Parts: sequence; structure tokens; C-alpha cells
Amino acid sequence: MNDSILKVSDLHVSVAEKEILKGVNLSINKGEIHVLMGPNGTGKSTLGYALIGNPKYEISKGSIVFDGKDITEDAPDERAKAGIFLSFQNPLEVPGVSLSSFIRTALEEIKGERIKLFEFKKKLKATMEVLNMDPEYADRDLNVGFSGGEKKKAEILQLLMLEPKFAILDETDSGLDVDAVRTVSAGIEEYQKRCNGSLLIITHSAKILESLKVDKAHVMLNGVIAKEGGKELIDEINEKGFLENEDL
Repeated sequence: MNDSILKVSDLHVSVAEKEILKGVNLSINKGEIHVLMGPNGTGKSTLGYALIGNPKYEISKGSIVFDGKDITEDAPDERAKAGIFLSFQNPLEVPGVSLSSFIRTALEEIKGERIKLFEFKKKLKATMEVLNMDPEYADRDLNVGFSGGEKKKAEILQLLMLEPKFAILDETDSGLDVDAVRTVSAGIEEYQKRCNGSLLIITHSAKILESLKVDKAHVMLNGVIAKEGGKELIDEINEKGFLENEDL
């Protein structure tokens, strides 16, 4: 049985004709948590956007296989329907669309069927309680007037409601206080309990990882994954940094 959910092979990606990823290889199995670390500007977010299919990120070489299917040429909506989710580093504000209706519409698009309002509201309320979110946020315009922490909680709420097979969390812990980081970590744990989903967590900080079972850590430098290891690699990076570590 093939346990692989994602296999990236020799991936080269350019933005505005500048090559950012220069041959990335990455393999993630079902139910695993992987962490991607590295200095700013090395291509971490570029990998996330390439995996979700952002058209600005042009794949010139290599392949992306998701759940046994080559999705290298697939459109973003096809990838989302297949079960890929990206939590944005800087979530956009969407005036005129409530958080609740945004999530319900996304769910209906993914499932290809109407969702009963009563059942949706019941699940949404229970999920917001997991994240200690005020129920009133469900009726507010998506991310409009939200603090940084509230935007990140809203992203995790979407993750829990949509239940994708694979989630990419890009700097979800950035700018959060200790309590908010704990809440986000609890949301990630809840996600894995609900659907045994796989995660690629892009981060500079180890705080969000403290309560999570990390299966593998990767360090990206100059557009390639330069080193891989277990959770001990995260501790090593925290102690020595990226550039000071001669093994990198």
C-alpha cells in the first residue's frame, strides 16, 4: 500500500522569470507533520504557492504527485477539490463576504453539493469553540478588522471545517502571542484527530511545534532543501541558527 500523500521531484519554479526553486525534492506520507524552516528569501513560501497552483509561480521542471496523481499542470481549484489547503501568511480581507458564508461556499464547491444550513452552523459553532473564537466572528466580513491573531485563527477554522487531506501552513504562528500560538497548536491537533491529515508547516519559530508530533524537519537554503532530520534538527537550528551551522 502506498502511504505517500505528496511527492515533489526535482521541482524548479520561477517568478517573473527569476528561478526561486532550483530542484526541490520532498516526500510526505499520510498523517505526517513536516516542518520547513530556513532564512527569509530562500523559497519556502514559493514552494507553498507552487503546490497550491498559483499561476504566478511557473514550474519549469519537475513534478508534483498528490495522492497518487500527477497534479503538476492542475488548476488551483482542482487541487483544492483534491484535498490541498494553503493557510496564507498574510490573509486577505474580503469585504461583503462573511466568514461563515465563505467557509460554507468553499465546502459546497469542494463536495459538489449543497450543505444543510442547520448542520453547517452546528459544526461551525462547535469548531469555533475549539479555537476559543467569539461566535460573532462568523457573521463578520472575512478578515475585515480582524487582528493578526484573529486572522490566523480564522485560517485554522477554515482548515478544521474543510478537512483537507493535506494542509500547508505558511507562517501561521507569525506575530501571535503565546496564548494564540497554543490555540493554533490545539487547532492543528484537532485537525489531525478529525481526518488524520498531513501537514507542511512553514515557520521560523519552534513555539507552534512544541506540543505537536513532528515527523520530519527540512531546511531550505538557496532554493533547495539542504538538510533533513527529525525534531532534533529543529532544536539544532534554534540553538545554532541557519548560517552558523556548518553542516548546512
